[in-house]
Amino acid sequence: MRIEMVEELRARVRRATKVVAFTGAGVSRESGLATFREGKDALWQRYRPEDLASPQAFLRHPETVWRWYGERFRGAASAQPNAAHLALARLAAVFPSYLLVTQNVDGLHQRAGSRGVVELHGTLHDARCHACARRMEMQRALDRSPDTPPRCECGGLYRPAVVWFGEMLPQDAMERAMREAAACDLLLAVGTSATVFPAAGLIELAHRGGAAVIEVNPEATAFSSLADLRLRAAAAAALPALEAEIRGCREGSA
Repeated sequence: MRIEMVEELRARVRRATKVVAFTGAGVSRESGLATFREGKDALWQRYRPEDLASPQAFLRHPETVWRWYGERFRGAASAQPNAAHLALARLAAVFPSYLLVTQNVDGLHQRAGSRGVVELHGTLHDARCHACARRMEMQRALDRSPDTPPRCECGGLYRPAVVWFGEMLPQDAMERAMREAAACDLLLAVGTSATVFPAAGLIELAHRGGAAVIEVNPEATAFSSLADLRLRAAAAAALPALEAEIRGCREGSA
């Protein structure tokens, strides 16, 4: 895939010192993990979120929820980072300030080499007590009890350390993401349907702050009109080419 930016955008990328990459489930699609909303195999096309991804569902049917998330964890643990994850990790070396903010819970960005990832929706790789918030590695929790949530020392049940529907995003993570998006020069929105708020608002926040916005998504989103460059392609196909174009812009600034 070949990408050519207009000169005005090239100049903005060349001058950029603070960059935020904001990613969604589409980044992991080529690693074999299902997205949530887009595509015929999207998770919420096949399941009702209120049956599996809410505190109420966990209280009603803890065993069902635990087993479903156990399957998702095993799928994420066996998946491999794809070309998009790797390109996003390499871009950290291109800019003085670079932050990767993700809605994903699969841990593939970290396994690709990204450091300091802000996880807005938590992680599948940990379990935490529903009562006292004590944490345990998910693999250890599943080894202890694969079919029913194990009990914590406090008596509460362990659950996946992800953010469910009806729950607040982690305040520190969201505040940092908003602060960095508002101050960035360039925002890369990759593989996100931009429908889940408040996370999706990061794109508008960056745009209002004067940042250039590059969107990578096979389909248009609610924020496509704000993008200075729209790449209608899968993340794994577009990101290596976008990385090369960005590096070319930066090398031209010397």
